Amino acid sequence: MAPSCKEKTAVLKEDLRITHQDEIAPRIFKMTLSGEMVLDMAPGQFLHLRVPDPSKLLRRPISICQIDKAKKEVTIVYRVERAGTAILSQLKAGDVVDTMGPQGNGFDLSVVSAGQKALLIGGGIGVPPLVETAKQLAAKGVEVISVIGFANKDAVILEEELAAYGKVYVTTDDGSYGTKGYVSTIVDELLQTQNFDAIYSCGAPGMLKYVDKTFENHPHAYLSMEARMACGMGACYACVVHLKNAQDTANKRVCEDGPVFETGNIIL
Repeated sequence: MAPSCKEKTAVLKEDLRITHQDEIAPRIFKMTLSGEMVLDMAPGQFLHLRVPDPSKLLRRPISICQIDKAKKEVTIVYRVERAGTAILSQLKAGDVVDTMGPQGNGFDLSVVSAGQKALLIGGGIGVPPLVETAKQLAAKGVEVISVIGFANKDAVILEEELAAYGKVYVTTDDGSYGTKGYVSTIVDELLQTQNFDAIYSCGAPGMLKYVDKTFENHPHAYLSMEARMACGMGACYACVVHLKNAQDTANKRVCEDGPVFETGNIIL
């Protein structure tokens, strides 16, 4: 079954210019870039950035966090993992980044309308794509509730940005900030008294397994997957996920068919 989500636009290639970059938490950077391709971007899609180092052959996929089409600016938030992202983190305002995008199928926001309620669930570096999602849902008159989880207080990011569009609950594994526990702690409590018309989530595999199980039969519940990629265009099949209940062996590509999938459809 194909994902019911925002269909991607044609992939473009452009040298986006950095207008700003800051470290917002240990090893977490927020980069704002400008360029024409911003006009084609939608929440839940990602950019494929070339590291400006000839020894780094593969691009880095990074989700879109915020979109400002009036300024033609896009903000991404990423974590420094290895040498490639470390190089990206050293770039300054005025530098350009060879970028392919927007790529992938984003979140389907058409399934909710004014007066309805959406639940956004994010974990760690999976929180960034929820910010633009919350912004556009709130602009439609949808009530937005966000539940975001982190390892500890120092790792908390984008709480204020999400709070601009609705209620935000924060959990930390060690209880150093917000509620001690995982996002499931808050979500389970919310579900005792509230119903949600749509669910949007992004985070680590364990968290997505919880969301997938909890909302398996929900008509409008979505998972945004993270995966290591090579081509980012669907040709290499390096980022496949397998489908549930398939008659034969079947798979979908995170880069081309995702990164957003409906709950209950893929094996996590």
